[in-house]
Amino acid sequence: MKAEDVNVPPYLSDCETVRKDVCDYYVEVQRFDKEVGQLLATLEKMGELDNTIVVMSGDNGWPFPRAKATLYDSGTNVPLAVRWPARVKGGRVIDDFVSLTDLAPTFLQAAGLDVPQAMTGRSLMNVLTSDKSGRVDPARDHLLTGIERHVWARRRPDGGADCYPSRCLRTHEFHYIRNFKPDRWPAGPPDAMADAARPPTYQQLCGNTFTAYADVDAGPSKAWMLLHRDEPAVAPLCRMAFDKRPERELYDVRKDPHQLHNLADDPACADTLKRLDEQLIAELTATGDPRATGRGDVFDRYPVYHGQARAPGKAKKK
Repeated sequence: MKAEDVNVPPYLSDCETVRKDVCDYYVEVQRFDKEVGQLLATLEKMGELDNTIVVMSGDNGWPFPRAKATLYDSGTNVPLAVRWPARVKGGRVIDDFVSLTDLAPTFLQAAGLDVPQAMTGRSLMNVLTSDKSGRVDPARDHLLTGIERHVWARRRPDGGADCYPSRCLRTHEFHYIRNFKPDRWPAGPPDAMADAARPPTYQQLCGNTFTAYADVDAGPSKAWMLLHRDEPAVAPLCRMAFDKRPERELYDVRKDPHQLHNLADDPACADTLKRLDEQLIAELTATGDPRATGRGDVFDRYPVYHGQARAPGKAKKK
């Protein structure tokens, strides 16, 4: 790969370090592609390839600033490819909104089993077995996403950890985010970055996620941007990635696909903001989301188990 050929999204710094970091990410994509090819070849050898549902996706956006562990498209819009030649016509691109929670009821229906009422996902069988491309199911006109806690860096003495509770309503035209605790750090606390006397090194920021802003995975791009955060071209990007955010964020994705320009305070968008907020809260209330029913602090009180290390030198007994 050539770093100069990389397409750097506008929320990241366009520099050699970031470009090479993106190349490293693409290497992982290539490795995944190779291993999937081996699995498909095995299915073909078994004579089961055409009658096997193969689904490829990701669990979150890529591990770069303002991507993974955010509700922007860079954090929640993941690849999704489905192959099932026995039942599904290939060569199509579908624009309907899909959540990964839809996969479980899809698999059950494909196997001829009933879908339990408790499942919040909706089967994709009507979309998959259609011959259409583009928008297929008119009911799939929006999607809800949410985030609470990513890592345990916000741990409190009582055993819980402060979350960064956000919910998002995404339509084909707008991207609306409601941040329920805008006084908190969305990417985790600054930690070492706040110590002017002993600033962290590139190696620390690149190798240890918990050095600063722990909700952003450690890596070259994060380290470079934080160490150059005072430069005029980098400062606004760091503010978008690491600083506190307003309670409401509204983006017109038709004009602003990377969600960079918040329109929540634009009087011309007041009606749109009100409509989307009411729709979001109504759906959250209907599903019993504690953040919409005044019981949201229960998430902060959940005990932290991930990352609890044993005392140095004490091996776990088998």
